[in-house]
Amino acid sequence: MNASLAQKIAADPRSWSPASWRGLPARQAPTYPDQAAAESVEARLRRYPPLVFAGEARRLKQQLALASEGRAFVLQGGACAESFGEFTADIIRDTFRVLLQMAVVLTFGAKVPVIKLGRMAGQFAKPRSADTETRGGETLPCYRGDIINGPDFNAASRNADPLRMETGYFQSAGTLNLLRAFASGGYANLHQVHRWNLGFVARSPLAAAYQDLAQRIDETLGFMGACGLTPNAPQINETEFYTGHEALLLPYEQALTRVDSTTGDWYGCSAHFLWVGDRTRQADGAHIEFLRGVHNPIGIKVGPTSTADELLDLLDILNPEDEAGRITLISRMGAAKVRTHLPPLLRAVRTAGRRVTWLVDPMHGNTISTAAKVKTRSFDAILAEVRGFFDVFAAEGARPGGVHVEMTGQDVTECVGGAHRLTEADLGARYETFCDPRLNAEQSLELAFLIAGELTSRRLAGGPAA
Repeated sequence: MNASLAQKIAADPRSWSPASWRGLPARQAPTYPDQAAAESVEARLRRYPPLVFAGEARRLKQQLALASEGRAFVLQGGACAESFGEFTADIIRDTFRVLLQMAVVLTFGAKVPVIKLGRMAGQFAKPRSADTETRGGETLPCYRGDIINGPDFNAASRNADPLRMETGYFQSAGTLNLLRAFASGGYANLHQVHRWNLGFVARSPLAAAYQDLAQRIDETLGFMGACGLTPNAPQINETEFYTGHEALLLPYEQALTRVDSTTGDWYGCSAHFLWVGDRTRQADGAHIEFLRGVHNPIGIKVGPTSTADELLDLLDILNPEDEAGRITLISRMGAAKVRTHLPPLLRAVRTAGRRVTWLVDPMHGNTISTAAKVKTRSFDAILAEVRGFFDVFAAEGARPGGVHVEMTGQDVTECVGGAHRLTEADLGARYETFCDPRLNAEQSLELAFLIAGELTSRRLAGGPAA
């Protein structure tokens, strides 16, 4: 892809439609054995109400614009891939609760508002490194997430079933309904969230390291109360919460694309925030074609194979007018590569004068396999990539925009390390993911406290992360 072609695509928005991606190369796409059934499901989805509203997506875009200037910090977190079998109020509540706890800690460390963005209510599809999987001499399609097929290794489960798109829609609607109730109904009250954090600090093996920060948050809440912000004030009792997922399954995304009645613009109404992954970000591919026409804020995963020319092409196509808040670049290099691979990309984007928000995804580049062939991630490697990311931005005189983590509110044992020193021997206790390993609730909170400490120390040192 060359710059002139990118500019040509970007200069002709009239050529875009929700279906203009069809006929272009679409990687990671399932093949439905019954195409008529797939078209029938898509037709029903087009008639269903949108899951989110254009005004909400515009509000998120405004907040992401602040993050690009260092005036807000993004916390994006949730499951690697949501499971139809884990569609319960308790699981939704617990993940939301941990994200709130992390956000309170990060707000204190960053000293700016934290934008809360869940990998929830739609993160059902997953890209895979191979189209098929072989076990015991039998080869079947790989598992691509519950919205496409099932994880059980048999032909019936692994065949792509379009009815799963409808199940995904209704589960997303139910999740969003509960999240909105939690966000506005008092569950997100800052005083309550802080009490939860005090409980975490008390039981952590690193309690002494976190106690000072917890006490300072307590003092701040007391000061706010003295100034008239009572526990029932909206600023204390409510929060804004957004959802996002990888826009991988394009028939589903197209079916939920709507025209905003107030502006006449197209929006992807399956989530507030949509991103394109490391495997599907080809400038002349179907996924970029779809995303260039919707007005949501868009994320681009940036991995070790990304080049500066490719990245600038994507910015030309997806954001030709350089609208602030439109593009979030999500760096997923791995702890061993972030200090060498990220700087030239960051430099190229800054030299081009492009307004973007940068997040660090310290999960995907740090996946390893144990001797027993179990996928896991090291807490130390995750933290090392976050610190490397911050160091790169400090060296370039730039401000990091936030973090993107795979986590759950459950007490799983999928990542090794952390304050409780989980080892490979512990993985079998509660290893529940069908895809990638997630930080559990304790590890997620520990990471938030450590990141807050990093942000505080860099701010006090007068660095650009202040």
